[in-house]
Amino acid sequence: MDRRSALIVFVLAVLAAGLWMLNWALRPRDLSNEFAGPPRSDYTLDNFTLDALDEEGAHSFTVVAPRLARRGDDGSIYVSTPNYEITDNSANTWKGTSDSAWVNQDGTIMKLEGKVAMHRVPTEKVDQIDLMTTDLTITTDPKPKDAQGHSQATKGHRDKRMETAAQTTIYDPTNVSHSIGMKADLDMKTVELLHDVHIISLPGKN
Repeated sequence: MDRRSALIVFVLAVLAAGLWMLNWALRPRDLSNEFAGPPRSDYTLDNFTLDALDEEGAHSFTVVAPRLARRGDDGSIYVSTPNYEITDNSANTWKGTSDSAWVNQDGTIMKLEGKVAMHRVPTEKVDQIDLMTTDLTITTDPKPKDAQGHSQATKGHRDKRMETAAQTTIYDPTNVSHSIGMKADLDMKTVELLHDVHIISLPGKN
């Protein structure tokens, strides 16, 4: 092969390689098997205490946990094995634990995930109540808005409710209640036990 032929072969090989690389770069990608993990966090905290206030500056909840991660896309936070305090509709304090927790950006939705244990701290006005369940969601009424969509000032605590579809046990001074699924306001003035309900009256407590 003479020098000119060798040059032509070399040029054709370079062109073929270039076309192959262009075709590889422009081909449609199948992303179905690629790893899709959680969105990258804005920041993480280790061994922290978080005190959350509502828009009026009143205490809403406190979380103490070994790790917190804040999502950058929607501002929600994830917490590992939290210990928490939540203020109910009547300004009473509930303390509890869960395997993990998720709270949306404005604090109106808190999902306590895995095993959940909560108890209301007794005072001169209220008795202790203990609640055991799984995957409990606590919602707080959003702040009302005017006709222009601006948040309005409110007085007192906004109503908080809790709900679960899981097996639930509630201990109070007079009864032990078991059910599958529960809906209630957080101060337990209205409680709806949904399915397979069993209530045991404690002797000498009524």
